[in-house]
Amino acid sequence: MTLYLKYRPQTLEQLDLSEVRDSLTKIVLSGRIPHAFLFSGPKGTGKTSAARIVAKIVNCEKNEKKFNEPCNVCSQCKSVTAGSNIDVIELDAASNRGIDDIRVIRDSVKLSPASGRKKVYIIDEVHMLTTEASNALLKTLEEPPDHAMFILATTNPEKLIDTIKSRTTHIRFKKASINEIVASLLKKAKGEKVKIDKELLKKIAEVSEGSFRDAAKILEQVLSEKVKLTAEAIERFLQKGVGGSLDVLIKHLFEKDARKAIKIIEKEVASGVIVSDYLGKTIDLFHKSLLAKVGIGEDNLPQFSKDEITFLIKLLSDAYAQTPSSFLEQLPFEVAVITWCEGDKNKESEEISSSKDEDETEKNLSGALEEVEVDGLSEANIKEGDLSQVNADIWKQILSLIKPINSSIEALLRAAKPISYDGKVLTLGVYYKFHKERLEEEKHRCILEEVITKVLTSPTRVACILTQPPPRVYVNPVPEVSLTENAGEDIIEVAKKIFEN
Repeated sequence: MTLYLKYRPQTLEQLDLSEVRDSLTKIVLSGRIPHAFLFSGPKGTGKTSAARIVAKIVNCEKNEKKFNEPCNVCSQCKSVTAGSNIDVIELDAASNRGIDDIRVIRDSVKLSPASGRKKVYIIDEVHMLTTEASNALLKTLEEPPDHAMFILATTNPEKLIDTIKSRTTHIRFKKASINEIVASLLKKAKGEKVKIDKELLKKIAEVSEGSFRDAAKILEQVLSEKVKLTAEAIERFLQKGVGGSLDVLIKHLFEKDARKAIKIIEKEVASGVIVSDYLGKTIDLFHKSLLAKVGIGEDNLPQFSKDEITFLIKLLSDAYAQTPSSFLEQLPFEVAVITWCEGDKNKESEEISSSKDEDETEKNLSGALEEVEVDGLSEANIKEGDLSQVNADIWKQILSLIKPINSSIEALLRAAKPISYDGKVLTLGVYYKFHKERLEEEKHRCILEEVITKVLTSPTRVACILTQPPPRVYVNPVPEVSLTENAGEDIIEVAKKIFEN
């Protein structure tokens, strides 16, 4: 059995976080234990252990008259410790996050406990529940039966809906301090009959990032690999792992060498390093540098600017959030690295591509306008205020000239018609708000005005107003449902044209 499980706290007094220990002890001794707790905090800080202890307290056979610490010898306590108590139900919301999973709880919560006083539902990573599942859980929390109790645990309480948080007693689990981790490791070392200096345990605590579980795993590996319990040997052991490669990774990130940075990540993955841990340590390194750049602590990454650090933290934090659900655990990390290293190239490529598109449009526009034949139009047959002169033929010519230049504009114009022309402004009646807004965008309007100016042989601006589409005329009667269906076909075709472009 691993050290973390072997020496898992079994009473409130054994909890390693002093603030949590004190808060829960006061609540229990008051005799007023709430029906719902929310335990929030970083991984490895004892949330699940505390939840099981509370479950034992409310069901312990010696606590029938007054709540106190669990006895850990009665059948109820022993079965909770062994994970076999049918009245204590543990659910991982990361893998059981749907509404059907919560419906099972809603149905079963009505049933009385099989043998204990309380049915206790421990839901880990509760923030992973879907919106529908969260709302279903909320309903249960609002009207729980007297025999039911909920303990929700999460590493991301900010993602939990406020209405659920408001129904719970919130206990915050902070990252463990160095001294708290050292005290925890000393108990484990004593249990294993191993003499180890506090200063060596402090080194382990410093790289465990406030996690009791991570610290216990490191100590266990030190003992299993029979590393000499000296400062030099422990230092070499710690540098051999993640810490040793971080400096190299940071160097490649500064040089923006994606290939070398990815090779470091792949090497660590192949060696068995947990990607989320490695990524978390990387983020923490940049976080410390960011704080230093605003005057808090010493800056170990002076080569990066504050803006660069901020951008990197955002990229890596997004990757960290995506890691648990990724097909390849390291993929989000690698994508973030590539985005950082090749960001300038991508930006430059986009700018070049955008410039080429604009040049191509300009070229198409120029070429099309040079070839325009205005079919005998002149000031004589385009009279100011004479609406009839901007007729269907002229409109068709405008559409035919626009299409090779920008097919999306032509598609938009098919849901519009000329309303009036005063020699300076051509007013278009547009049938749909979406089409009107797109036509009024500067890049579209400029192309349209240039074409119309050429066709009408006079500088012309375009104004758009919303208007009703013309009624459809059918030769043969058609069922009413057909009219409704056909009316949307043009819109769909126009939309396809717009988004194809």
